[in-house]
Amino acid sequence: MTTRTRPRLPEWFKVPMPGGSNYRQLKHLMRSSNLHTVCEEARCPNIGDCWERRSATFMILGEICTRACRYCAVTTGRPSGLDVGEPQRLAKVVKRMNLNYCVITSVNRDDLADGGALVFAMCIQQIKKVLPTCRVEVLIPDFEGSDLALRRVLQAGPAVLNHNIESVRRIFPKVRPRGDYQLSLNLLRRSKEIAPHIPTKSGIIVGMGESAADVVTTMKDLRAVGCDLLTIGQYLRPTKDHLPIDRFYTPSEFADLASIGRDLGFKHVASGPLVRSSYHADEQHDAADVA
Repeated sequence: MTTRTRPRLPEWFKVPMPGGSNYRQLKHLMRSSNLHTVCEEARCPNIGDCWERRSATFMILGEICTRACRYCAVTTGRPSGLDVGEPQRLAKVVKRMNLNYCVITSVNRDDLADGGALVFAMCIQQIKKVLPTCRVEVLIPDFEGSDLALRRVLQAGPAVLNHNIESVRRIFPKVRPRGDYQLSLNLLRRSKEIAPHIPTKSGIIVGMGESAADVVTTMKDLRAVGCDLLTIGQYLRPTKDHLPIDRFYTPSEFADLASIGRDLGFKHVASGPLVRSSYHADEQHDAADVA
């Protein structure tokens, strides 16, 4: 007898299986270029939709994370070395795809002195060099609170500085045992102080044991540090070793959270069961740009 990793998904989680021509072409391009995407590593349910739109979130600095967050499917372990050729390869792929918008994220690399900030900056610079029309959003780790690392990334001029807080203060230690709620807020605050012209963004995953009131409090905390853009999505348990799903939020509950977020002053709120931090990121950037 087998045990389900998670309860049966509600009706609103049904999405088409990936497999279109753009999806297959992009998958081949990633493998042939020795690049990784968070779309695959984190088992994102939107991979078919995004890859058919020729949109992907690239994951740099390898595929092994130094942390073991209780919600995340990315492999945990001890990374080895640093691929200094990655920024150039990434830029070539972005140019080949002729992207208008590109999202770059990474695993946590606490083994590196700057957490990988230099490679983030090099990726932004290389993409701007080969394809100046492409806007680059970065979804960064907390860099263990390093102000120097944050400055290094911001000086490269990303279109959006994204750092996901992921969960609410009350259950944060259980969800992200190696992270720190206040440190994440401070990073977003410092980003606004250092580069006020660059929109900041964050994301919350719900269904891990928080209450709706907890979520609203975190939204208020994010607005208090000047966060412009917000994503809210449903937690889906990757394996039996991860946190169990506490509950499924309904589409109407997600709509209510989006409405509250707009009232709090976020320039854009993407809130829904299948929403992830990079989903239709270009549309969020455009909303911040015209607000």
